[in-house]
Amino acid sequence: MSNTSPINHSGRLAVLMPGLGAVATTFIAGASLARRGLTAPTGSLTQLGDINQDGQHTPILDLVDLAPLDDLVFGGWDIYEDTAWDAALRADVLKAKDLEAAREDLQAVKPMKAVFDQRYVRNLSGTHVKSAPTKMDLALALIDDIETFKQTHGCDRAVGVWCGSTEVFVQPSAVHMDLESFEQGLRDNNDAISPSMIYAYAFIKSGTPLANGAPNLGLDIPALQKLALDTGVPIAGKDFKTGQTLMKTILAPGFATRMIGLNGWYSTNILGNTDGAVLDDPGSFKTKEVSKLSVLDSILDKERYPDLYENIAHKVRIDYYPPRGDNKEGWDNIDIFGWMGYPMQIKVNFLCRDSILAAPLVLDLALLLDLAARHNRGGVQEWLSFYFKSPQTQDGGLPVHDLFVQRTHLDNALLEMKK
Repeated sequence: MSNTSPINHSGRLAVLMPGLGAVATTFIAGASLARRGLTAPTGSLTQLGDINQDGQHTPILDLVDLAPLDDLVFGGWDIYEDTAWDAALRADVLKAKDLEAAREDLQAVKPMKAVFDQRYVRNLSGTHVKSAPTKMDLALALIDDIETFKQTHGCDRAVGVWCGSTEVFVQPSAVHMDLESFEQGLRDNNDAISPSMIYAYAFIKSGTPLANGAPNLGLDIPALQKLALDTGVPIAGKDFKTGQTLMKTILAPGFATRMIGLNGWYSTNILGNTDGAVLDDPGSFKTKEVSKLSVLDSILDKERYPDLYENIAHKVRIDYYPPRGDNKEGWDNIDIFGWMGYPMQIKVNFLCRDSILAAPLVLDLALLLDLAARHNRGGVQEWLSFYFKSPQTQDGGLPVHDLFVQRTHLDNALLEMKK
C-alpha cells in the first residue's frame, strides 16, 4: 500500500528503528533533550541548516514543512529485551547527566522482538527474536508490528531508519531481481534473503519510508526498489556517512578541484563497540569494505584524468579493539603528488564518536523521508546521498560521492518541496 499522507504534516510521527543499540539510543536521548531545549541538535542539517536563495539564507525549518521534534514517537526492534535506557547504559556513549535527563523517554522505549538470524551477523546472538515457519511470516509479523505501534501510540504516520548491525556480504542473485521471485523466496526461506531484506519488504509493503544506515544489501535490490517506486514509498541508503568516509568526501573533492594527484589512500580504524565486534567477522567486514572502498570512484575521475587518478592504491581496514568503546579512531595515510610529480603525504588521525556523528543523520533522514512521502516521491531518493557512504541510485549507476555536490542536490530537492 502507498503512503497517502497529506503534504502538510499532521499528528504524530513514529520513528521506528531496527536495532536499538548505540546509534538509536544516542539519537533518542539527543532528540529528547533537544525538544526540551536542554541541548542543541548539532550536526542536524534539518534543525540548524539553511539554503541560499538569491543571496538570502532561509532556514530549512522555515523552507519546508518538517515534522517538529515534539511530534516524534520512538520505537523499534532489538535482539535483546532491554529498554532503550538499559541499552544506552550498556552502549556507554553518553555521560551520566545526559542519560539521566533523558531517562524517562529512554525507559519508555521497549523493543519489539527482532527478526534475526545469526548466520548473517555471526558475532551476535539474540534472545529477543521472532520465530515463524517462513520468512514471509516474519515479514507479515513486522507489518503487524508497524501498524500496531502506530495505533497504540496514536501516530498518523511512520518512518523507519535501520540502525542495526552489518550483515555478512550477500551478492545479488535471481531471487532479488523481481517481486514475484522475491516473495516466493520469502515463502521458501531462501538463504539469499537476509533479515534486513525482510525488514525492507515489510516497511515498503506497509507504506512506510525506510532509510538503510548499514552497508547491508537490504533495500539495494531491484525487486524492492521497484516495489517502492510502484507503491510510492520513499527509500534511501546505504551506510551512514560518518567518521573516516566523511573525511574522504571532504578532502578528495579538494584534490580534484586543485588537480592534485593521488597515488594511494590507506585507511585503518580501531573500534570497540558492538559494531566493532560485528565487523570483526570477515563476512560482515566484507560488506563494510565494499561500501567504504566505493567512495573515491566518482570524486577522482580516472577516465578524465588518468595521469592523476588511474592507479590509486586504496586500502581499508577495521580492527576490533574493545578498550576504545564507541570512540573510534581512524588513521589515514594519503600519498599525493604535485608539480613535476613530486610526492607529498597527508596524515589524518580522527578520534571520532561514531554514534554522536550518526545520531543527527537518523533525525534528518526520518524527517526528510517523511517529507518526501507527503510529496509523493516514491522509490530511491537519490537526493539523500549526502547522508550515505554508498548511496543508492535510481538507475543502478555510479553514485555521486562529492559531499558538496551532494549538498547541492539535497538543496535543490528541498526547494522543489518548499512550503
